[in-house]
Amino acid sequence: MFFLKNIFCSSCLLLIFGCTPEVKFDVIILNGTVYEGNLSDPKKIDIGIVNDRIIEIGNLEARQSSRIIEAEGLAVAPGFIDLHAHLEPIFDLSDCESHLRQGVTTSLGGPDGRGPLPFGVYVDSLKQLGVGMNVGFLVGHNSVRRKVMNLDNRKPSLYELDQMKNLITQAMNEGAFGISTGLKYLPGSFSQVEEVIELSKVASKKGGIYTSHLRDEGLQVLSSVKEAITISEQADIPVILTHHKVIGKPMWGKSHETLSLVDQARAMGLNIMIDQYPYNASYTGISVLIPGWARAGGNKKFIERLKSPKLRDSIKNGIVFNILNDRGGDDLDRVQFAKVPWLTELEGKTLKYWCELKGLEPTTENGAELVINAQVKGGASCVFHAMDEKDVVNIMKHPQTMIASDGRLVQLGDGHPHPRWYGTFPRVLGHYVRELGILSLKEAIYKMTSMPANAMGLKDRGVIEIGKKADITIFNPETVIDNATFEKPHQYSEGIEYVLVNGKFAVDQGEFKSIKSGRVLLKNLNY
Repeated sequence: MFFLKNIFCSSCLLLIFGCTPEVKFDVIILNGTVYEGNLSDPKKIDIGIVNDRIIEIGNLEARQSSRIIEAEGLAVAPGFIDLHAHLEPIFDLSDCESHLRQGVTTSLGGPDGRGPLPFGVYVDSLKQLGVGMNVGFLVGHNSVRRKVMNLDNRKPSLYELDQMKNLITQAMNEGAFGISTGLKYLPGSFSQVEEVIELSKVASKKGGIYTSHLRDEGLQVLSSVKEAITISEQADIPVILTHHKVIGKPMWGKSHETLSLVDQARAMGLNIMIDQYPYNASYTGISVLIPGWARAGGNKKFIERLKSPKLRDSIKNGIVFNILNDRGGDDLDRVQFAKVPWLTELEGKTLKYWCELKGLEPTTENGAELVINAQVKGGASCVFHAMDEKDVVNIMKHPQTMIASDGRLVQLGDGHPHPRWYGTFPRVLGHYVRELGILSLKEAIYKMTSMPANAMGLKDRGVIEIGKKADITIFNPETVIDNATFEKPHQYSEGIEYVLVNGKFAVDQGEFKSIKSGRVLLKNLNY
């Protein structure tokens, strides 16, 4: 007999859910190697599901079920939870196929300060539409600041600060899981730490978390981590250093110092956590190479500044500096175009290629000119190969690091995305666990399941346990692997055999099912 928190036996729980001990299950998973998600050793055990919950765990071979999954040789884990997902296309891609095929059953959207507004209207609309996986959202500092202050490069007035606080309070009351910042991006880069602290206090009072795209991940990464720690201390809020990395050749190896700062903060009693994607290249707009001050007020203002020879020189010099020391990786071939609406021929190609296409010598100065050109045309998305693999591994091994994709929902063939959009979780399981041995399988699953569930405050997901929601991922530990590459990103992963979302099969024998059994999760309203 198995006990729930040493109080309820399985038969008692069956009665609670309106069943008898001889219930006919909807699904039984037989003979799988079960990883509960909590760092315990795996068990050869069966799982019985009724409706959307795990009802019984034990030897269920003789029991009746509408569907029996023979999981011999397969790993059975809680559904993976993605703490950093770009869900902006969800109204067009509501079945969430690109995430579900990775084994992800729950994602947290609204990262990097870009959470949806008005929050309640957004989540209500999504409920009506239906979703393939469970989704929750953060309220975005950049979204709030832009609504109140546009792209102004200044401090907020007291009235404007109150307006922003009210928007965050409203979003938290409507189910936001916390606040996200994108202090590298506009208009967040124009904010001072005092503003961020005051707004984070609002989220903290409602039990929210703070996730931060740091103010800088390159030359100033250490001071940026310290700033996040200060925000945690002053606002009394758990902080996640999201997609943590160190960017640019001058900073390679500095992850030891950033992680030391995390350890020191935790020793002081602060709840500092990390999430990370398992790749040594980042993805964002090409505008990240342009000094923030040059883009204040939007693209029209940027174009106006270019008319001043003095300002244009300053802008170009700033871009050259960033190519040499930051996301440019000191090599035009490290800047790879991903989505270029105004010249799709560039997608998948590099800044060096564009120079050669234009008949220009591939110098940093000419590269900077083309960056300006791209921004004038409306910008482009790029993959930046400016990270060191040793830092990726070092961060991954840290006990406070969780796995998260920073991936956008995507349709096959759309642009030239970062491979993390398709392969994050299978890549960890296949490459970093099986091939390299960087993590054990139970460690990796822990970093994908109960750790992020606890970070979000999810009470009934993230572990395999009686009474929990039946979000379950079943994969082959000997074959699971990512197929998406930087050259050919539009490829689904292998080895994810079954994915159950709230007890329903979203992936069945490796085939995707567009059933939309996910739910919109609302902090403080659901839990």
